[in-house]
Amino acid sequence: MQDNPHHIQSAAQLAALYGPISEAAIKKELTYLHPLYQKLIAASPFFIMATNGKEGLDASPRGDPPGFVVIENEHTLLLPERRGNNRVDSLHNLIHDPRIGLLFMIPGMRESLRVNGRAIISIEPALLERFIVQGQPPKCVLIVKVEAVYFQCARAAQRAQLWQRASEPLLAGLPTPGELLSATSGGTVDGEKYDRNLPQRLLTTMY
Repeated sequence: MQDNPHHIQSAAQLAALYGPISEAAIKKELTYLHPLYQKLIAASPFFIMATNGKEGLDASPRGDPPGFVVIENEHTLLLPERRGNNRVDSLHNLIHDPRIGLLFMIPGMRESLRVNGRAIISIEPALLERFIVQGQPPKCVLIVKVEAVYFQCARAAQRAQLWQRASEPLLAGLPTPGELLSATSGGTVDGEKYDRNLPQRLLTTMY
């Protein structure tokens, strides 16, 4: 295929396009969990987890009350893996490739925190017991060995006005989970029934 002169295909082209890296962008990256970075993780109720495997890439959300991610030490995080839809795409990927990327977010805070490292999937009973909620332990715990940590600047959240926007107006006219399932399954899933049962199902299967 003939090269398109408008496609960026080298690091040198990127450097010419964006210019030099700022000093702050370099100095904010550490190889350990600085005490101030630890505060951000402890306050975060939500993160996105990125993994890579034989079947491709995956980025999926994780959430619980703040403090659900345990900072074992300045080089190690413990992430409980709760019940879900049993696709476990992220876990399949980690078996193939232990590299993991985490993006921690705090409602109202425009900056986010990025953590890159390598993960081990553990079912050690004593470890699972540390994360029991409502009498239910997680299915497994990810032991993440931290390799790089830095905070993401506020530009993206500020451009999106992420925390300033009221949620209800944005939801108007959007498809429900049941409508999405009905459409993507070719009508084999009863969307109205799915939506009707969803609140109770979420309540009873949260942990």
